[in-house]
Amino acid sequence: MNYTDRHIVETYSGLFEGLSSLSKIELIESLSKSLKTEKTSIESKFFKSFGAFSSDKSAEEIIKNIKSSRTFKNKEIKF
Repeated sequence: MNYTDRHIVETYSGLFEGLSSLSKIELIESLSKSLKTEKTSIESKFFKSFGAFSSDKSAEEIIKNIKSSRTFKNKEIKF
């Protein structure tokens, strides 16, 4: 464990001291679940993101709309 990780763990440990025993148990359960599903969760979220944008317009219409909405500012730079 590197210094940064250790510091983060110690900081959170100080926050947990004020929690009730039941809250600490629920926190442990939540952390345990996150360890079990961490890799698959990240991968599944990535693959679920495909096709998330939905529109009746064609790709060409969307591209044309994006390009036409662009605005540029001409700013003179003095040296």
